[in-house]
Amino acid sequence: VDFKRGTFRVRGDTVDIYPAYEQFGYQVEFFGDEIEAVRLINPTTGEALSSTDQAFIFPAVHYIVDENVVENAIGQIKRELQSCVIDLKNQGKLLEAQRLGARTKYDIEMMREVGYCPGIENYSRYLDARKPGEKPYTLLDYFPDDFLLIIDESHVTIPQIRAMFNGDQARKRVLIEHGFRLPSALDNRPLKYDEFEQAMNNVVFVSATPSDYELELAGGEVVEQIIRPTGLIDPPVEVRPATGQVADLLREIAKRNKAGQRTLITTVTKRLSEDLAEYIRQEGFRCKYLHSEIDTLERVEILNELRQGKFDVLIGVNLLREGLDLPEVSLVAILDADKEGFLRSATSLIQTIGRCARNVDAQVYLYADRVTGAMAKAMSETTRRREAQLAYNKAHGITPQTIKKEIRNALAEQTHARQIARDAMGASSDEAFDRTEILAELEREMLAAAEGLEFEKAARLRDRIEELKTSDADEPADTKENWKQGSGQIGNSQ
Repeated sequence: VDFKRGTFRVRGDTVDIYPAYEQFGYQVEFFGDEIEAVRLINPTTGEALSSTDQAFIFPAVHYIVDENVVENAIGQIKRELQSCVIDLKNQGKLLEAQRLGARTKYDIEMMREVGYCPGIENYSRYLDARKPGEKPYTLLDYFPDDFLLIIDESHVTIPQIRAMFNGDQARKRVLIEHGFRLPSALDNRPLKYDEFEQAMNNVVFVSATPSDYELELAGGEVVEQIIRPTGLIDPPVEVRPATGQVADLLREIAKRNKAGQRTLITTVTKRLSEDLAEYIRQEGFRCKYLHSEIDTLERVEILNELRQGKFDVLIGVNLLREGLDLPEVSLVAILDADKEGFLRSATSLIQTIGRCARNVDAQVYLYADRVTGAMAKAMSETTRRREAQLAYNKAHGITPQTIKKEIRNALAEQTHARQIARDAMGASSDEAFDRTEILAELEREMLAAAEGLEFEKAARLRDRIEELKTSDADEPADTKENWKQGSGQIGNSQ
């Protein structure tokens, strides 16, 4: 057998693998379905060089489509291209026809030469040998028929799945109309909702605020997890006048600050959250805002800083809802609660109210001039849950306690993840080099933010750089050794 780079061979219970990117091969020895040994071998002589506990094996190439399949697909793509170019020219769209021809011919040439092209997924109908409109292959096809599907935060996830197909088709039709893609690109699509439903043989919807759809599909099989192990109860909800809401809010923030607690505030627009944050800062409180333009890692940093007490008030629009676990927050203030719409629906209000349900001193204020139907429904549901929780605590002699939760440091986790990746690539495990790499990247981001006049972002990045430099200088030897193993922490994590 020709044992060369990017190939493997099987002899009895032994599998030899020669990665395309290594100077040595791997020999994996099996006993039935179990691996007995993994060795590094000389690919020429087969001599064992050493033993190892693990092996990272990457694909020889990223795209593994048979050449015959590619040639067959190219033939179909050419026929579709010819038809589409004629149609566009007949409509007087000469620029679009020229653009489509040039782009598609370039893609065909790339597929012939290297086996793939940018955006190859748009030709997936031909590569998969599917009929027009036929359901695409997805990860769901790999599961057995009786697999259990769990849909988390189903009140949000289900509408997103419903909207995926129409949103994708609308975007692709614009590209097709202007000669950027062939019409067959429409078959590179997400599942339609009815196609997704066919995969839901055994499904569990997980949500604090399920919609009528989930309740109807569950057929009455609803399990409520109202009682918490800590004995904590849902916070009391109070409606306060919208007139003078900011002045009243400042007084409440001051009370929480004295107790060492934090405050969440939700507004109806991003602009209002920024303006309110600036005003609260001018009044002498440490305050930040959170919205969708802030990247994910930065959001985690902001939430950790809130928990650590680096600032006391966090303002947001739609991100202060599902999934946030902030035990230090004792006050949630919902401004303009009577402005009816998605952000002030009963579901949104219940989710936002739950953000301070981890603290025994929790309180929620709805600032409004009238009680809307959504507000009434949210308050009624919260009251129902409180009554059930209070009755359970009384019957079992439970005293509610605020959750004590470790504050995880995102920067340390980022470094840990990078170290794992470096190990997988066989790179140096020297943590000083890894830190230098992160510092250089953070400094580049800081300078780019400053050039873009994003001074707050630049300041946050500067603080993270200083935090990393300080922890490098101050760490004792044993902590640095832990860092090499991926268990070190940067900064003032608690």
